[in-house]
Amino acid sequence: MNNKPIDPNTLPMASKKKIDKPVKRIDPPTPNSSAPQGKPRRQSATWFILALLGVLISIIIFGGPTRGEPIETWQQFMVLAKEDKLVSNSVVIQSDKISADVKPNTKGFSERYGDKPAPIFVSIFPGEYEKYTKDLEAASIPWRADVATSALAQIAMTILPTIIILGLLWFLLSRSMRNAGGGAGGMLGNFGRSKHRVSNKDMAHTTFADVAGIDEAKEEVSELVEFLRDPKRFQRLGGRIPRGVLLEGPPGCGKTLLAKAIAGEAEVPFFSISGSDFVEMFVGVGASRVRDLFKQAKENSPCIIFLDEVDAVGRRRGGGFTTGGHDEREQTLNAILVEMDGFDANDQVIVIAATNRADVLDPALTRPGRFDRTVAVQFPDVAGRRQILSVHAKKVKMGPDVNLERMARSTPMFSGADLAAIINEAAILATMLDKEFIEMTDMEEARDKIRFGRAKKSRRIEQQERIATAYHESGHAILQVLLPDADPLHKVTIIPRGQMLGVTFSLPEKDRYGYSRKFVLATMRVLCAGRIAEERQNGDVSSGASMDIKMATSFARAMVLEWGMSEKLGFVRYAGQDTRESFVSERDFSEDTARIIDEEVRRIIDSAFSDAHRIVNENWDKVSTLAEALLKYETLHVEDVQRIIRGEAIQAPTVVEILSTATTAPTTPKTEPPPPEIGIMPSPA
Repeated sequence: MNNKPIDPNTLPMASKKKIDKPVKRIDPPTPNSSAPQGKPRRQSATWFILALLGVLISIIIFGGPTRGEPIETWQQFMVLAKEDKLVSNSVVIQSDKISADVKPNTKGFSERYGDKPAPIFVSIFPGEYEKYTKDLEAASIPWRADVATSALAQIAMTILPTIIILGLLWFLLSRSMRNAGGGAGGMLGNFGRSKHRVSNKDMAHTTFADVAGIDEAKEEVSELVEFLRDPKRFQRLGGRIPRGVLLEGPPGCGKTLLAKAIAGEAEVPFFSISGSDFVEMFVGVGASRVRDLFKQAKENSPCIIFLDEVDAVGRRRGGGFTTGGHDEREQTLNAILVEMDGFDANDQVIVIAATNRADVLDPALTRPGRFDRTVAVQFPDVAGRRQILSVHAKKVKMGPDVNLERMARSTPMFSGADLAAIINEAAILATMLDKEFIEMTDMEEARDKIRFGRAKKSRRIEQQERIATAYHESGHAILQVLLPDADPLHKVTIIPRGQMLGVTFSLPEKDRYGYSRKFVLATMRVLCAGRIAEERQNGDVSSGASMDIKMATSFARAMVLEWGMSEKLGFVRYAGQDTRESFVSERDFSEDTARIIDEEVRRIIDSAFSDAHRIVNENWDKVSTLAEALLKYETLHVEDVQRIIRGEAIQAPTVVEILSTATTAPTTPKTEPPPPEIGIMPSPA
């Protein structure tokens, strides 16, 4: 049975009154590496190219054909020549100009050149040399011709930079092609090199002993460890170990930890890389990094390649909205497919990938021969949560009153990461209170903080809103106690936490992997009771029931669309496929069926609301008494609620009495505080 649309973690744990608010690359050592031998030669070639470019720039700047002071007209040039201001034998006729040197200390030039000759030139029209030579001969000014040399120099200065640039590009391209053959990233240089991280057997300290709560997954991957330790054992009968293993499950359930444990148990190199590390802004980088990663893995076999979040590059090709252009992600996926097909039987390289969206992966990636095996790493059950809590509890100081079994029961659908965070948060909370060890109250506060947020004990709330919240949570709590098919009550509080003004917690007796009709209907009645009690007390409704309405509607729609719990619609599924590949929702039924679906959803919710209304009215005295107790104590456990239902009084100090005692008590050296009374968790607010 598939129950994805409803998260049981949000309902069995609590019904709530909600506030409505608008890498660095580490290459593994290779035994045949010869990179250091060619390094000095590559450095010398680089310095030679830089020096050549420097000479070229100097020639262009200082050796250009237009060096010197330009003279506007030929007549001005002849005036300087007739006044004997030109250096003797310095007049040179070239293809496009006539140049000369002005004598030092000449007026108009001495300011810039001082006692040095000032170079000048005047531009001329090619083919009119006779005119200029006749003027120079008439003035008895010696000259010399350099037309051929000037033309050759001009051609050289025009073509030489182009030749040098082309030669430089040819050198770089040929060098990159040689590197491509050696697996150094090719024409992309370091961009095409893999960004993986390597852990060898000296760095891998994670073993199967550090992995708890997923015993079936550990048993399934233990074959990989045996293969990496003794591959000949499997080759004896002709068996072939899976080339790839896909770890699929929700976030925080231990997929990465399990992959590290495989490498730690097998004592082989562990190549770790994320799917997003393959894709860059340059086209072809992802495929180049894939080739580089697999090449190094084969050189260091036996080893493990771990691709975290493989759905970043392994999504189904051709899905979604594409423009028909080049897709870098698809090219990277193609490279992964080719490399995994290229394994030989004796490569001893195992690829492990992790994802929480196995439904969007390309079928070519998950076929036999690539990722042969899919290992489900799901949320741990009660026994698994107990094991995970025990593993993390060994690292902290636990008090004698800590009951890990009870904590495991009160954390359904918690992942391994959530449970580790509970232990850590409890240790921090006990440290801030200067305790010698962690107590059960710290564990429960840490659990509530992880799931619903930090308790906001200092928030000032109007008395009318406190009363509305108290009656709202009382309606939830009373029905949760009275209805036998609902989850048992754990505690109820009106202390704000996260976005909620109050919370009613439940303590499931077992993990649910499917929902019965009786449980769903009882839970919907519990959700409706908060609004009903609040409305009867205040004569008005508020937005605090928005989360209850959302959850009740989700249950009702799932009953009709997915679970076949509607008598009119029968044993038919009307919900579309949850592939998330299209923005257009699927709808495979007619308008008449859609109308019946809406009517059935409304009928189920109305029926739950009317039943909850009847139960609240019949037990209004209990609801009112519990609400008054919540206003007095703020937090009540299930034992206190049961006393109130039986008509017994609660013997415990109120919040005001606790605060007044704390302010009037003399200051004494701090000692270990006495344990709180059973069932009461007073707030210093």
